[in-house]
Amino acid sequence: MKANGTTVKEILANVPEERAEAFNRLHQTIIENLPEGFEAAISYGGLGYVVPHSLYPSGYHCKPEEPLPFAGIASQKNSVNLYHMGIYSDPELMKWFTEEYPKHSKRKLDMGKSCIRFKKTQDIPFELIGELMKKMTVQDWVNIYESNLKK
Repeated sequence: MKANGTTVKEILANVPEERAEAFNRLHQTIIENLPEGFEAAISYGGLGYVVPHSLYPSGYHCKPEEPLPFAGIASQKNSVNLYHMGIYSDPELMKWFTEEYPKHSKRKLDMGKSCIRFKKTQDIPFELIGELMKKMTVQDWVNIYESNLKK
């Protein structure tokens, strides 16, 4: 599901009313906890958190004109989703997150490779997501990304 808008501000303004408060709070939590260098941007038509070309000129190898994606959020048909490429790429970070999640939520973790789905907005563990965002610097992410490209 493609986001409704072509700027970060438009996407945030066009989230369905019943999800707007939680979605905007999720965005704010991410922004407040992102390490220096990452920035909010349109990434693949949605709201992403990226390594800008000014820090990583090569961009994303699949589409070099796009900045290197790191995370993203989306309001999908049945859930609000958080996408975090670091979890997918770093087994230690995945282990930490899956062990911490039950301490922050009564719900079972609904997760794909990099996608964490929240079917009920009141179940979003904002504090845990803030901690997650702090766990990887831009340089950490670029190093992991490049090492995985070489494999």
